[in-house]
Amino acid sequence: MAVLDFESPRGALAVLRRDLRPKGRLLTPFNVVSALIMATTAVILVFRFAFGLGAVTNLDQRFPWGLWIGFDVVAGVALAGGAYVVTFLVYILRQEQYRPIVRVTVLNGFLAYVFYAGALVLDLGRPWNVVNPIIGNSFGLTSVLFLVAWHFLLYMTAELVEFSPAIAEWLGWRRLHRILVGMTVGAVVFGITLSTLHQSGLGALYLMAKPKIHPLWYSELIPLLFFVSSIFAGLSMVIVEGSLTRRIFEDRVGSRLRRSHDDILLGLARIAGGTMFVYLFLEAMKILHGQLWREIREGWGAWYLLEVLGLVAFPMVLLLYGGVRGKLPAVRAGAALALAGVILNRLNISVIAFRWDEPLHYVPTWMELVVTAGILSAEIWVFRWVVGRLPVLGRRPAWAEEPGRHGASVETRHEAA
Repeated sequence: MAVLDFESPRGALAVLRRDLRPKGRLLTPFNVVSALIMATTAVILVFRFAFGLGAVTNLDQRFPWGLWIGFDVVAGVALAGGAYVVTFLVYILRQEQYRPIVRVTVLNGFLAYVFYAGALVLDLGRPWNVVNPIIGNSFGLTSVLFLVAWHFLLYMTAELVEFSPAIAEWLGWRRLHRILVGMTVGAVVFGITLSTLHQSGLGALYLMAKPKIHPLWYSELIPLLFFVSSIFAGLSMVIVEGSLTRRIFEDRVGSRLRRSHDDILLGLARIAGGTMFVYLFLEAMKILHGQLWREIREGWGAWYLLEVLGLVAFPMVLLLYGGVRGKLPAVRAGAALALAGVILNRLNISVIAFRWDEPLHYVPTWMELVVTAGILSAEIWVFRWVVGRLPVLGRRPAWAEEPGRHGASVETRHEAA
């Protein structure tokens, strides 16, 4: 990796020109399929902005929020929760064994928020009105939507600051790197505070929709349930993504992460499993105090039990068993099922069980599905580009200091050599 001076913009431009060139084979099955999906998405979005939402979606006044909000935003934000959980473990609780995955986890969280915020803009009838909840226009400064909008903006900024030392190392900006490393802990504390607020804030939006949400999914505990579920959803995402990243980017993985990868996944599995137990306890309290036994015995009860028992309780057992016994296949299976459970829960609240009693229910069009797949594909392309070029997985320049430490680590000097 070239070492460039902070005062030398030519050096930074040289690095950019070098790394903008493609690496590896272009005509792989994933590249071809995802490129076709993104191209189709671009065409659909032209129609969307030219002719309005009604041209490409099934949204109406009864169902103003559909798949783009339910999956990309409401569910997607929960899946990005691993960033604030892992940084809390490392920087606040000082669990140093998880430090090797901090950067890749923060990167995933940052990209998720950027792309999901983009999906939010797509869903607005007049996209330029996105400024309204930010400045409080038409909503007011006490609106939950105003708070969530600012949480989003500030948290994305905090995550960018947390990840910025990797950018400085990539471009060889030594002096700026020292400044950014010094800002990291403050950004982490600020980001964790924002995360606890906006994860629950998203749930608070649905407190105002009590008559529209099926009783099995509505509760005054929705903000707390959203927050707790974001913890195990984020950790499950780290487990699944970490397993794939470790295999795909083998040449980019540092020696410390290579040695501790399995132990990290097992530790995260135990934490996720314990958090899922808390979530199930809250669900039981919701059923008990809401006296919802009759609802469970009726038609929607089977769907609710599939979510809670099949996609929360069962993966909880797999995660705890795998984490304690050291069974990585059980951990990975449990994490994948937990992700499916959180996605289903958020879709139930925002789409499936929303206005459940309407004779004509919202069903997304094929174009909505394609756009969602296109957003995910674009996020994966950007993630892959960044991980393939920046020091994200452990291979860092010799001059870079370990966050929170003095001087370059032995591992850093070894890998640079």
